[in-house]
Amino acid sequence: MPLLVATGVGVRHRRRWIVRDVDLTVDPGDLVAIVGHAGSGRTTALLALTERFKLSAGKVRLVGKATLGHVANVEQPENLLTVADHVRERLALLGRSTRSADAVISGGLYGLDPNLQGWELTPYQKQVLGVVLARLADPAVIALDGIDEGLDPNEQDDLWRILARIATGGVAILVTAREMDPARVTTVLRLSGPPEAAGQAASAPGPVGQAAAEPVEQVAPVQVAPAQARRSGPAVAQAPGQRSGDIARPATTEVDDAPDATEVLVTTAAAAHAAHDEATDDEQTERFEDGVKR
Repeated sequence: MPLLVATGVGVRHRRRWIVRDVDLTVDPGDLVAIVGHAGSGRTTALLALTERFKLSAGKVRLVGKATLGHVANVEQPENLLTVADHVRERLALLGRSTRSADAVISGGLYGLDPNLQGWELTPYQKQVLGVVLARLADPAVIALDGIDEGLDPNEQDDLWRILARIATGGVAILVTAREMDPARVTTVLRLSGPPEAAGQAASAPGPVGQAAAEPVEQVAPVQVAPAQARRSGPAVAQAPGQRSGDIARPATTEVDDAPDATEVLVTTAAAAHAAHDEATDDEQTERFEDGVKR
């Protein structure tokens, strides 16, 4: 059974659409990347899919909880609280025991120093803390924003190893990024809004972000399982030199205009899942799981 089904999802600000026509199905263990230029509506799409934004169009159906990891200005560390303080506070809000907090802090922080304060955390450490705190609620879906911002390649590899290990337990992962290596994920949802104009503030409402999921290029042919085949959309005609799933459309800002149709192509990702399964011996994750069950 899918954990998340989005149909015709759209969010607008006054007379301008930020994102619209998002159709997406997310199954247990899926890793979904929402990609696009600054101003294309990535964060808005992430928050809309996790029911943190009031929709202007369409609907989202979630099975289980969707929790946020690190999302700047929405879900982020408090400057004066330590990592351990954040864990204790979150578990207290969830009605969990002090014993659970001690178990997580002693062995389930993925290498984070429990004494670091929020203002001392690097972008990588903020993302990891966000994952830790999100998992405490035993969610079906975890969402993280700006997963490629401020992280070097080694840190990105470490973070993806953690996320892939979590996904093998059936939790779906949603992330946003400017670009994404398709080998890391099962689905790339590409927002087709044009690049942000020079000098335009990133927080300002952007042009229409229309979603198109991008198929993964496989080294060898991959058989499509029936469950994946039913989620695949129609093929998209491409102009010479155009990348798969990279669909340009004119931005329409009037509220009364009918939303354009959205092509959605979901990756088979058999190769990606095989690679992720090799990371199942992550000791930090096992300790975390032992801790939160206490």
